Amino acid sequence: MLSLPPFIAPASFHQADAALAQARHIYDEATAHLRHALHQYVQQPAPAPGETPPRVRAHYPFVRLIATQGRQPDTRLAYGFVSHAGQYETTLTRPALFGPYYLEQLRLLLANHAATLEVGISRQPIALPFGFGDDEHFEGALSAAHRQRLADVFDLPDLAAMHDSIANGTHRTPPGAPEPLALFTAPRVDYSLHRLRHYTGTSPEHFQNFVLFTNYQFYVDEFIALGQAEMANPASGYSAFVQPGNALTRRAGLPPLPDDEAGTPPPRLPQMPAYHLTRDDRSGITLVNIGVGPSNAKTITDHIAVLRPHAWIMLGHCAGLRNSQQLGDYVLAHGYVREDHVLDEDLPLWIPVPALAEVQVALQEAVADVTRLQGAELKRVLRTGTVATTDNRNWELLGDHAPQRRFSQSRAIALDMESATIAANGFRFRVPYGTLLCVSDKPLHGEIKLPGMANHFYRERVGQHLLIGVRALERLRANGAERLHSRKLRSFAEVAFQ
Repeated sequence: MLSLPPFIAPASFHQADAALAQARHIYDEATAHLRHALHQYVQQPAPAPGETPPRVRAHYPFVRLIATQGRQPDTRLAYGFVSHAGQYETTLTRPALFGPYYLEQLRLLLANHAATLEVGISRQPIALPFGFGDDEHFEGALSAAHRQRLADVFDLPDLAAMHDSIANGTHRTPPGAPEPLALFTAPRVDYSLHRLRHYTGTSPEHFQNFVLFTNYQFYVDEFIALGQAEMANPASGYSAFVQPGNALTRRAGLPPLPDDEAGTPPPRLPQMPAYHLTRDDRSGITLVNIGVGPSNAKTITDHIAVLRPHAWIMLGHCAGLRNSQQLGDYVLAHGYVREDHVLDEDLPLWIPVPALAEVQVALQEAVADVTRLQGAELKRVLRTGTVATTDNRNWELLGDHAPQRRFSQSRAIALDMESATIAANGFRFRVPYGTLLCVSDKPLHGEIKLPGMANHFYRERVGQHLLIGVRALERLRANGAERLHSRKLRSFAEVAFQ
């Protein structure tokens, strides 16, 4: 016996908002069915051993495009179209969260193809944990017996449905099956949404479309001070500041909303705490303290990528590899040596990770604005070059000097543990990326990071460095997101969704 929500027949749409409304209706019906069934399951005795309980299932909505030979879309576009005739499809999740994003993607498909969109119930089940919101938890209501038989009644997360083969370019569509419309399936998105809450301590709804990554608490302290100053300014373009635990401060002069008091600062910070300076259209700035190391960098960008941000930038410290550099100088990465190893299987080392002109220009102009330096004086404190990223924090202690030779041969001017990972995952997931580092030591030249020297460096540079990152993202926002999502990050066999 299988318990399903009421059947909703597939329907065709010529308007993006109507198609999205149908997808939301299907999704809401499905998740309501799961919640109701779970409530009944908890209220009744757990199935006895050997008893076959009735199965409960609900499915994600799908959206389908059938493209025929006809009017060719403008191939100068980076996304919003399919390259050849055929059937294309993807599953959708959390329409309330992704509504504006989905609406834009569907609108572009209708504008670029003389076709209709079909919306219906897919064959992909919704795993029970994914049918609940960020603040809804059902595990505590389950007895040990109920928990033991849960998989006999409900679908639980299936890792086979959460792979990254589409994004990695290794997906092969079976004969007769539809081609993908999006980089991520609905289960993959839901998995990351739950991981984001776990790692960052904030709900996905607060994440903004422009993201800063850092690896030091000093930058967080400066960002908190900036957020509080913006909230005290009634003329600020930002509407709220959100900290871990979804603790929300609204801008002075704005009326409170019902959920403003729902957040509570956590007793201890999560692994990679996030802070959000929000705007109503989600074009604000999110800062994540990812900690140290390429594993963290990959983990957090794997999950933030499903939110389809417009850009992310790494702000961190680095070892200067050139004797001409001074502590406090900036490094603008235009290339990367990848010795982080965490992405080797997903993005082979032979794939170049290029610099993106729009981001490079925004970062350089932001450095000039904040430091008020121009020409030769700006070049004295800002150097563009290759950044090497390693997973060995004590690389300088290797006795054979092999790393130094490789870094010299690659013309690297700085070394850190996160930047190439973040840039490579940006390339992999089609998220515009950039790196601006600050030289905090020069181990090859006898200037190692000592407590007194480090403390002085942090006081002098962190505030300025963070402000440069914020100004760069604000420039990218002012320039328009359509200029960021260029064809440079898209393959010749690309999905239609941004």
